[in-house]
Amino acid sequence: MLSGAGPVRMAILNDYEIVVAGLAAMLAPHRDRVHVVEIDAQMSVVSDVDLILVDTFGHVHGADLDELVRDTSARVVIFSWDLPRDRVDRAIANGVAGFLSKALPAERIVSALEAVHDGETVVLTGVGDTAEELAEAGGWPGESEGLTPREAEVLAFITQGLSNKEIAERAFLSINSIKTYIRSAYRKIGATRRSQAVSWGMRNGFEPDPVRVIEPPMEDAVRSGDPAGENLRKS
Repeated sequence: MLSGAGPVRMAILNDYEIVVAGLAAMLAPHRDRVHVVEIDAQMSVVSDVDLILVDTFGHVHGADLDELVRDTSARVVIFSWDLPRDRVDRAIANGVAGFLSKALPAERIVSALEAVHDGETVVLTGVGDTAEELAEAGGWPGESEGLTPREAEVLAFITQGLSNKEIAERAFLSINSIKTYIRSAYRKIGATRRSQAVSWGMRNGFEPDPVRVIEPPMEDAVRSGDPAGENLRKS
């Protein structure tokens, strides 16, 4: 089915509820073109969808992504900061249908998702990864405490027990960059040691938590006064 025949049915995947919910909210004004029918944190997609958008915040790359591509009939798109081109090319060669930078505005993201649905392979990079440039890219843990998306992702990996070297590999950043993000994040949360950062992260939503949210059937939405499907149902 081409995108002109109706909205693209899509699921959003990540390890954090706040991330998938924020991304769904960002795309909500465009639901006539891209319809988010399911959001999942640490759970597999169960709905019949055309696309699966994988947000990489605090998320394990590699084997998990390969398994997802292999086990689904939906087209898989990566939503991330600008990764090294060889990483993007490797993902495309392994069956990923698109890569979209978090620095892109919502309108360009929606247009790219429609193109992927219509059979194209789309790679769109952005211009950076500052908090301002990523303002449209949904929410992230620690946003209300003033953490930038990169600081929050590094803190998420710390909360998960990863070393600086492991974080650098997952986030595709240098060790020095990781250390810089750690120092700035620690200042904002009042931590001086890694154990304090882990404790703070566990108290403030940085531990991944399995969540599945599915759109209610249209007839239920109409009865509840939500015909546009804005209120997704947790399961």
